[in-house]
Order: sequence, then C-alpha cells, then structure tokens
Amino acid sequence: MENTNLKTSEPPKFIVIEGPIGVGKSSLARRLAESFGCDMVREKAEHNPFLEHFYQHPNQSALPVQLHFLTERAKQWDELCQNDLFSQGIVCDFMLEKDPLFARLNLSDEELKLYEKMYEILSIQQVKPDLVIYLQAPVETLQSRVKKRGVAYEKSIDESYLQKLSDAYTRFFHQYDDSPLLIVNAADINPIDNDADYEQLLQHICSVRYGRHFINPLPIAVSAY
Repeated sequence: MENTNLKTSEPPKFIVIEGPIGVGKSSLARRLAESFGCDMVREKAEHNPFLEHFYQHPNQSALPVQLHFLTERAKQWDELCQNDLFSQGIVCDFMLEKDPLFARLNLSDEELKLYEKMYEILSIQQVKPDLVIYLQAPVETLQSRVKKRGVAYEKSIDESYLQKLSDAYTRFFHQYDDSPLLIVNAADINPIDNDADYEQLLQHICSVRYGRHFINPLPIAVSAY
C-alpha cells in the first residue's frame, strides 16, 4: 500500500473516475487504489476486438464495438455485485451510465434502438458510487496525452471526435446528481507523477461526502505528464 498521509476522514468506499479519452482516468484510479489498499476495476478497452477497426472506420464498426463494451461492462458489474465488492472498497475507471453516452454519440438511429433494447434486456443492477470524480481537460491536452501514451489504434482519433466526446461528457455531468460529484480541472496538474499534486487532490477526494464540487488545483511544481 502506498504510504500516504491522509489528514481527513476515511475515503469513500466506492469511487468512480470518469472523463474523456486521454484525461488520465486509469492512472489516477490505479494510484488511488494503491493509496486506499482497495481493488481497482478497469474497463479493459484494449480487449475489445472491434475497437481498432472502429477508430479507422467508425461507420462500419460502431455497433459491434458498443455492444461488446455493453456486455463486458454488464458482466463486470454483475460480478462485483455478487461478490459485494462495492462495500469493501473499490475504485473504477468507468461508470455504467457512460455506455449510453458513447452509444448516442456513435450509433445511427436504428442502431441506437437495437442497443437500447439490449441495454434493457441485460437489466444491469445499478449501484450508486459514494463519489464520482469527473476529470476535465482541453481537447488539445487530451490529444497530446493520447499521442504520448502511444497506443497504435488510438493514433487515428481526430480532434473533432475528442471535441464531441468532451461536449457529451460536459452535458452528461451538467445534469448528473445521482452521487456526490467532484469535477477536477486536470489540464495543468500531474497527480500521477507529482506527489504534491496528488496530495492536493487526495484531500478533496477524502473530504467530499455530498453535493457537487469543482476544483481547479494549481500545479505545485512543473513536471511532464
């Protein structure tokens, strides 16, 4: 377990981290799980066999890539519920509600109808997080980070798609009120490699218990993301 000095109360048991591609969800989720000594659940996008083709030919592969994500996320959620991991402490780098967000963004009207039928049939058990962390960053920052992590099939993601995705997340979280929400401007901080930035963010995470909060943390020191 990471040796972190928590000056506030115990962390939320069930934390979800969300935001557009490249914003740093998985990296932050991993570090939080290490700090809190709890399990981390990843969406494992790299295991979707249709994803690479989707980025190259969105109109051809949108439906299979979306249905694969839906069924895999439903399976993960059911396993978590059966093992009662939510009450033991867990950090997820995705939320179920983001799946329809991508579906509405990528699918045609007819494909969306089929997707919605599948979503209804699966009857996914909903468990509300104790805290949702929504990471934001400008599209230019997202694109830079996507390129830096060097995943081959992500090289074809263009700026216009990232902009549409960011806008969709903004609309979604503007209306979101199912759980306490911490909105973080992640453009200029590096909570993964910079301990001071991480500690600053950690104090907020351990303090939020209700409502909607927006933080615009200042970078403690300049370092590469």
